Amino acid sequence: MPDLKTYEDKKRELYQRMNEVTNANVVIAFSGGVDSSLLVKLACMYAAPKHNQVYAVTISSELQPAMDAEIAAEVAGEAGAIHRIIYTHELSSAGIGSNPRERCYLCKSYLFTRLKEFAAGEGITAILEGTNEDDLHVYRPGLRAIRELEIESPLADVGLTKAEVRKMAQELGISVAKRPSMPCLATRFPYGTELTMEKLKTVEDGENYVRSLGFGNVRLRVHGDIARIEVDREDMSRLMMQQEAVITHLKALGYKYITLDLEGFRSGSMDE
Repeated sequence: MPDLKTYEDKKRELYQRMNEVTNANVVIAFSGGVDSSLLVKLACMYAAPKHNQVYAVTISSELQPAMDAEIAAEVAGEAGAIHRIIYTHELSSAGIGSNPRERCYLCKSYLFTRLKEFAAGEGITAILEGTNEDDLHVYRPGLRAIRELEIESPLADVGLTKAEVRKMAQELGISVAKRPSMPCLATRFPYGTELTMEKLKTVEDGENYVRSLGFGNVRLRVHGDIARIEVDREDMSRLMMQQEAVITHLKALGYKYITLDLEGFRSGSMDE
């Protein structure tokens, strides 16, 4: 049966939920992306009059782009949250060095266990994270870990889609409302590929370069010595106009063959 709730219905439910959860101090898993930024903004709005604290906790992960922690610190400051960073080494500690098919589950189990330890140290029981409704309908094995560890997902619970999250974030003046999603760098490699810090850094460098040319959604999928570029379909012709610069940069990083994926950008293409 189709969801009959309107955007306004969902927004009203989310506001009520955030008002309730901030009756005590709260911890939010905070990447600096639009989903978790919306949670932090709303939590701070409701917690401040009650003199309660919102801890926006960023996990400094080996698998996340380096810029994430910097952006997260800025957005947490804008919202008025207490920003904390947990440093992790999941390649060696979470059993994901070979990029197994259950990588996302193993990684989320490890990371959110660390987050629960932080919350326990502060005497906080409420922990939130930013899964939205759209995430429930694609391959997201990490969601099982989130459920097992009893982490709350308010956006998904009220049925807010990614587009609706962005709309609400814009209404609230959140600076990262239009920021493209930045999933972990391991998603750029086929399952079974041995992951190393060098490979992760190289693919991040390549993506950052393409993005610096004015492209929003960019993924560099790596198949051995082949770099497969995904950008939005409407951006393909513009990318081809800059192909020589892109080829030169990516070959300098060590990729032998540079390809453009004609299907264009799509989240989770390694899971197709």
